[in-house]
Amino acid sequence: MIKVMIAEDQELIRQSLEIILSDKLDIELVGMAENGRTAISLAKKLLPNIILMDIRMPECDGVQCIEIIKEQWPHIKIIVLTTFDDDEYVFNAIKKGASGYLLKGISAKELIEAIRTVSKGGTLINPNIATKVINFFSQMAHTDYPIGVHTDEFKLLKKNELKIIQCIGMGMSNKEITEKLRFSEGTVRNYISTILHKLNLRDRTQIAIFAIQSGWHLKKIED
Repeated sequence: MIKVMIAEDQELIRQSLEIILSDKLDIELVGMAENGRTAISLAKKLLPNIILMDIRMPECDGVQCIEIIKEQWPHIKIIVLTTFDDDEYVFNAIKKGASGYLLKGISAKELIEAIRTVSKGGTLINPNIATKVINFFSQMAHTDYPIGVHTDEFKLLKKNELKIIQCIGMGMSNKEITEKLRFSEGTVRNYISTILHKLNLRDRTQIAIFAIQSGWHLKKIED
């Protein structure tokens, strides 16, 4: 069962999301928050698997909520669900640890699939925003925000792990990686966990930045 919490300041949208989630056998709506401060409090109390979070809320905005929640409860996954696709919101939400960034114009079916994908360790970004993210990573490759990986740590990586790093650097989701490399989603998630451990990185975003800064997203890996 996927435990979902909603953080949204507009009552009508909260009610609409509640209706969408109510008849799904694998999803349980455990709570709803009308502002950022309440969202943090409920996250601590309920420990949901996933939070659907608006980016602009009173008292504490979505980006601040993501940062606080991910620092204290890193296992909680957050999907931003908003009407705003401004660069600043997108980049900051992803940098702080959001696993998805979706616009409110998506269908109910797409939302449910996004929840299921993220619950399995995947990442989902609205197609209209994906280009922004790729450009952002490309810019990060030339900034003063290096992702340091020791040579000895890098040498510990196996061929399949290098392939996973390459795919992440190219912006692929877990599902896309499974299709390209013909691994199961569980295998991909295990590889990502191993990569994070071996390279002492925090999350998938750091893997992507490392891949781009090191050029591994463009290298040819022999089979």
